[in-house]
Amino acid sequence: MAFIESWQLIMQKSAGMGELFFKQYNELGRPILDFLHVIFNNMFYALLFVLMLISAIYLLTTIYIMFNKKEPYKEKKLENFPFVTVQIPTRNELAALRCAEKCLEFDYPKDKYEILIGDDSDKPEVSAQIKSFAEKHAIVKAFKRENNSGYKAGNLNNLLPHSKGKYLVLFDSDFMPPKDFINRIVAPMEHDNVIEGVQARWKFSNANQNLVSVLGSTIGAIFHHLALPFFNKRKRLSVLCGSAEAVRKSTLENLGGWEHGSLTEDIEYSLRLLENGKKIQYLPELECENEVPFKPGDLYRQQKRWAYGVIFSLREHARKLFLGKKLNLEEKLLVSYIFSGYLLSTALAAVLIVGMLSIITHEPQSINFAKFFLETGRNIMVTSGLLIAGIYSLSKIGYWKKIPHMLIASFSIGLIVTYHVNIGIIRVLMGKSMQWFLLNKKGNQVKSSKIATITS
Repeated sequence: MAFIESWQLIMQKSAGMGELFFKQYNELGRPILDFLHVIFNNMFYALLFVLMLISAIYLLTTIYIMFNKKEPYKEKKLENFPFVTVQIPTRNELAALRCAEKCLEFDYPKDKYEILIGDDSDKPEVSAQIKSFAEKHAIVKAFKRENNSGYKAGNLNNLLPHSKGKYLVLFDSDFMPPKDFINRIVAPMEHDNVIEGVQARWKFSNANQNLVSVLGSTIGAIFHHLALPFFNKRKRLSVLCGSAEAVRKSTLENLGGWEHGSLTEDIEYSLRLLENGKKIQYLPELECENEVPFKPGDLYRQQKRWAYGVIFSLREHARKLFLGKKLNLEEKLLVSYIFSGYLLSTALAAVLIVGMLSIITHEPQSINFAKFFLETGRNIMVTSGLLIAGIYSLSKIGYWKKIPHMLIASFSIGLIVTYHVNIGIIRVLMGKSMQWFLLNKKGNQVKSSKIATITS
C-alpha cells in the first residue's frame, strides 16, 4: 500500500514538473523557436529561388541544344603531319597498356608520333609489365618516377622534357581512342594558331553496368552533350577535360607547364589559357571511349576530387578571368555557366539543411502528409531542370531504357554525391588540402587477365 502511495506521489510530482517545463517552453522557448522558424523558412524559399534559376538555365540550355540548327563545326583535314607526342600518365594501372595498344593502331605515320607512358606505380609487377611493353615497341617509351609527387600534373611535367612533339595528346589509362584520333585532334591547332587546345567528346563504355555507372555516365553526358556543346556553339570556346585532349607544347611550356599538385590540372590550364585570351576547340564529332566509376565509393571520391580541383582553380583565377579584358561579358557568363553545377550542388545541400531546420523549429502539430508530399513534389518540379538535362543527355548516348534507373540513382546515390561534392568545396574554402584518389577500373582487370593468360 505504501508502495502505491509513493508511486502516485512520484507521478504527481513528475506531472507537475512536466507542466512547469511546458509552461516555460511556451513562455520562453516557443517565441525563440518561432523566430528561428521564420528565418529558416525565408532562407529556404530564397535558396529554392536560386535553385529554380539554375534549373531554368539548364532547361533553357537543353531546349537550345535540342532545337538549334546552327551549322556544326566542320573538321579540317591535315595537309602535312606534324610530329606528335602521345602521353599516358598512369599509376598502378595495367589499363594503360590497353590504351597504348590502341594508340599503336593510329592511322598516323609511325615516324611522326611517339607514345610516352609516365609510370608512377608503386607496384613493381605493374612497372615490370609497362617496361616490358615499351621494350617491344620502338615508338613507345616508359618513364618511371620514384614517387607520384604532384600527382598527375607532376607526372605530365616529368614527361614534358622528353616529349619531341609539336603537339601533346593526352589520355588517362582507361581511354580507348579510335584510329583516326591524332589526325582529327591536332588539325584545328595546325590550321589556326589562335587555338591552343582541343578537346574530344567522351563516350562511356560501361554506362549500363549498374546504378552507379548510369549516374556517372549521366553526369559526364550532361557535360559533354549539353554544357560543352552550348559553350562551343555560342563562342567556339571550351575547356579541357583531362583526357582525349591535345595542347600545343610551346604554349604549355611558355605558361609554366601543368600546375604541380593540381587535382584538376586540365581545368586549371584551361582557365590560364582563357585568361590569356587563348582559344580551346571542342570536337563533338570526335568521340573517345572510356570508363566511368562503377562502385559508389569511387564515384563519391571522383566527384569530390573534381569539385575540390575546380573550385580551387576558380578561386586562383577568378580575379584575372572575370575582371580582365581578354574575355567579353558573354564569354565570362559562358565560363560561369560551365561551372554552375557546383553552385547548384551547394544550393541543394543548403536547401535540404535549412528545410530540415525549418521543420524542426515549426510549432508542433499533426503531420499533413498530403500537403507535405504536394509541396515536395512541387519543389522537385520547379527545380527539375538538371533532371531534364540528364534525361536528354542520357538519351543522346543511346540509353533511353536507363532513364528510370538514372532517376532512382539521382534520388539515392545522387544525394550522397552532392554531400561529397560539398565536402570538396568546403575543404577549398577552409584552406585544407586533399589527396588524389585512385579508382577501380574494369580495364585493369581485363588487361591483367589477358597478361596472365599469355604468361601462363
